[in-house]
Amino acid sequence: MRFFLAGIMQGSHKTALLHPQGYRTRIAELLKNYFPQAEVYDPLADHTDSLGYDDQRGREVFHHHIDLCRQFDVVLAFVPEASMGTAIEMWEARQHGRAVVTVSPMHLNWAVKFLSDALYADLDELETAIRSGALAATLQEVFERPKRKQ
Repeated sequence: MRFFLAGIMQGSHKTALLHPQGYRTRIAELLKNYFPQAEVYDPLADHTDSLGYDDQRGREVFHHHIDLCRQFDVVLAFVPEASMGTAIEMWEARQHGRAVVTVSPMHLNWAVKFLSDALYADLDELETAIRSGALAATLQEVFERPKRKQ
C-alpha cells in the first residue's frame, strides 16, 4: 500500500511561510508502525526549500505531486484550515478511485466532507483509528468498491 502524505503547507499565508509541519512526522511514524509494508511519501521531505523555487520548478513539483495523488493508493490529508493545494490533491485522488483519509476539524466543509472516505477531527482520532484497525478496515472497503469510469 502506498500513502501520499498531503497537508497544509502555505495555506493562506501571503508571504513565503509554512504552517507548522510536525504533523508529518507523527503521521509517518504511525503509518510505518501499523502499516509496516507501506510506502509513505512525504512531499516536503524532498522539497524542503520549495518556498525558494522559481516558477518553473514550482510548477513542475506542484503538477508532479498532483500526478502522484492519482497513482498512490491513499491520500492522507491533514487540513486544520483551508488548503487549496491539499483540496486539489484530495480531488484528484478521489477522481481516480484512490482512498482519501482526512484529518480536519472542518467536518462541515463540503470539500473535506464529500471527498473523504474517512474523516477524523484531529491527530488523536486518527491515531485511535489506526491503532484499533478501523482505518485498515475502511481502506479495505474502499479498495473493494467498484472503480469509477473516468
